[in-house]
Amino acid sequence: MLIHCIISPLPFKIHEKLKGKKAVIFAIPGPFTPTCSEQHVPGYLEAHEALQSKGVNDIICLSVVDGFIMSAFGKTFGVKDKIIMAGDGSALFSSALGLTQDLTNNGMGIRSKRFAILVDDLVVKYVGVEQAPGVTSSGAQAVLAKL
Repeated sequence: MLIHCIISPLPFKIHEKLKGKKAVIFAIPGPFTPTCSEQHVPGYLEAHEALQSKGVNDIICLSVVDGFIMSAFGKTFGVKDKIIMAGDGSALFSSALGLTQDLTNNGMGIRSKRFAILVDDLVVKYVGVEQAPGVTSSGAQAVLAKL
C-alpha cells in the first residue's frame, strides 16, 4: 500500500486510483537532497502542463519516507495539486518493483532508486531507472519523449 499525504497520511490504493488513467510515478531517493530538490521535482513541476497536454492525469512523486515528510517536501516546493506526494514508508511498493537501493553507508538506509514509470490504464508503458547520479531516464523530459 502506498501512503499519500495532503494534510495527514491517507491510504492511496494505487491500483484503484490509476485504473482508466494515464499516470507518471517518479521516485526520489530522498526529499530535500540536492538532486531531488534541484532537478527531479522541479523538472516535473516545469513539465506539468506539457504532461497534461499529452494526456497524463496524475503525476506521483514517491519516496521511501513517511507521508508527513512528503507533505512537508511538497509544501516547500509548492506542488499543490500538480504532483501527488507519496510516502512509501516501509519500501513495500519500491521493493515489490525491485527498485530499492541500500544507502546505509550514506546514512539513509533502504531507499528507492531514482526512477520513472509511465502507466496507461494500469499497463506499464515506460520504465526509466537511473544507472548513475543525476536525472536522465527518470526525468520529465524522458517521460515526455515516450508519450
